[in-house]
Parts: sequence; C-alpha cells; structure tokens
Amino acid sequence: MPDASTALADRAIAILGKLVSFDTTSRLSNLALIDWVEAYLAEQGVAARRIVSPAGDKANLLASIGPAVEGGVILSGHTDVVPVDGQPWTSDPFVLTERDGKLYGRGSSDMKGFIALALAAAPLFREGLKRPVHLAFSYDEEVGCFGAPEMIATIARDLPRPALCIVGEPSLMKAVGGHKGAAFFRVVVSGREAHSSQPHLGVSANMAAVELLAALTALSADLAAKADPASPFEPRGTSLTVGRIDGGTAANILARRCEIVFDVRAEPGDDPLVVLAPFVARVADLDARLKARDPEAGATFEVLANVPSMAPDNGAAEAFVRGLTGDNGPVRAVPYAAEGGQFQGAGFSTVICGPGSIDQAHQPDEFVELDQIRQGAAFMARLAETLRAG
Repeated sequence: MPDASTALADRAIAILGKLVSFDTTSRLSNLALIDWVEAYLAEQGVAARRIVSPAGDKANLLASIGPAVEGGVILSGHTDVVPVDGQPWTSDPFVLTERDGKLYGRGSSDMKGFIALALAAAPLFREGLKRPVHLAFSYDEEVGCFGAPEMIATIARDLPRPALCIVGEPSLMKAVGGHKGAAFFRVVVSGREAHSSQPHLGVSANMAAVELLAALTALSADLAAKADPASPFEPRGTSLTVGRIDGGTAANILARRCEIVFDVRAEPGDDPLVVLAPFVARVADLDARLKARDPEAGATFEVLANVPSMAPDNGAAEAFVRGLTGDNGPVRAVPYAAEGGQFQGAGFSTVICGPGSIDQAHQPDEFVELDQIRQGAAFMARLAETLRAG
C-alpha cells in the first residue's frame, strides 16, 4: 500500500511536530498532550478513556478502534520524556526540526515517533478491521514505569482479550523479544554533626557510607563475573551501578547525611531484591551499629522503583511483528527497561518494535531518521491490512 503508507508518513510527521511541542518531561504534567490526542481521536470518531494518576496531574489514555472482539493488537507508547536541562542542543528541543534527513526534538525517537505513527494510522484502522487496535499511551515511564500498571489492569479487566502487545520503544523497526528490568534504590545514612577535629563527639554519615559503597562495588564486580556468556543481552548479566552520592556540607564538619542512589539492571530470572538481600542485611547491621553510637544516627534502605524484565519467549507477538516487517534476523534483547515486562507479566504476548535508535534516546539533539518514520508508516499500513483480513 505505497500510497497509503506515504500519506500516513506525512501525517505522522505533522503529528510528531505537535507531540514534540508539548514539554512532557516526567516532572511535569502530560495533560496538555493528552487533551490534544483525545481531541484528535475524537475528530477521527474514536472515543478515548483517561486513567488518571493518583495526584490528578497526569493521565494514561486508552482508545480502541475496530470491533469489540478478542484477538486485537495493543500499541503501547509512553508520553513522558527525559529532561533537556544542561544538554547542548543546537535547536529548540521542543520544536521538531528537520535537517539532513533527520527529525530533531526531545522524544522524537523515545518515543513520540511511535505514538505519532499510531495516531496517523487511525484513519486506516477505522476501515473495516476484523480485529481491533488498542492505543495505550502511558505517563511516567521514564521515572519507573509508574503509569502503565493501572492501564494494563484496565485492559485486562474491561476489554475483549487482546492477542498481543507491541511496545514502540526505538528499535530501528526490528523485533526485540526481551529487555532487562530496572530497579532503583536509595540508601540514606544519618549521622550527627560535630567539628571535624573532634570526631569522637559525632558520627560522620559519609565515613559510614563508605562501607556500603564498598559493598555495592564488590557486588557489582561479582555480578559481572557471574554473567552467563550465552546471554543474549549486551552487556551480559545483571548489572549494578551507583548513580548518585550526596553527603556533607564542609570539609571541617562531620556529615549529618549521606544519600546513595543506585540501580540494578536485572536479566530475566534474576530478582533484584534477592540479589540485594545480603546488602540489605548489611544496611540493617550498619543501622544498629550507628544507633548504638548515637540515637540520631542510622541507615535506611528504600526501593524507589522496580520495573520487571521481559523474557524472550518467541511468542505470538514477536512472530506477528516479524511477519509484518519481514524480519528474519536473530533473537534480540536489549539492556534498557520498558513497559514490555509489565504487559508480559499480565499475560500478554509482548514484543518491542518502534522507529528510531535507542542510541539517540536521552541525548542532546535527539533525532529520528525520516526513513524510520517511512518504515514505521509502512508497518502501520500492513498492520491495518492484516487486521482487515482477520
């Protein structure tokens, strides 16, 4: 369907320009974008349903196109983007800018390009489908995949059972069968301030935290050493990195507080809380020892987010996408986390396939190539054709 595909690509670029213009950095509301998408779908004769965040300042959007029957396809995308603060952009990150066959803008690749394609395909999806398409657009994916679970539960509870889910994370329009999980943690060590010349009169949170940092460093090395050489992921194995350390106020003051934020990127089959169990016990031991020195002191461990991995299963979703794209390549697995594991955990066969490269995600001058939009448009046209055939 070259004519339909070309027109679809043009519509998608125009829609992408509008989506990029909304600053949906995760710390902000996404409701202006949701308003626009809802109005666009209404113009296409498609009713949408909001699933609002607990605070009311954000929302998922769920819309079904086609008959209310089982066997449909979920097209999943997140509406939030990462910050641009401090990044050296050469054009306005919230104005879609075309240069040298590339479309620049925050979220162009991750992952408003896929959402734009799904919306641009709405007119095709309204033409005689025998199986429905379910558009599932979430909030707060970038900070822990917090928005999707309630939407997934709504799909499972209220819709005729879909056959599969396509998560449109950037994958160069190739089928990706698995992804690692992402779990984020915070340790806070509390001490008591004193003059640094009199360390016996206080407790340095920084000095105590060094013990925990050493334990995390050792655990990270141990995980790397145990990585299965046959793993499909790159890097192989479950990994641990410390992302942020913040403690103390001056060189001559014992630190009152030291905060450590770290993550575990777990392969399918690894539970990050099981991996960290010895470390959590060490935090508890340190807490008891510090409190014995001073009741103001201590150490706490907190789970900030725990996004499940998606196990490669070579299931219906991957076979379906490979059929649409003609992809006969090897099984692919990616180290980043996505909402795929949440859909898979709810019993939906799930695959990742979307325009753009993850190498461009979160970068200054993020872009998606025009050719990727064209490939995505052809994919959506073939999807519509396939669902019309039943």
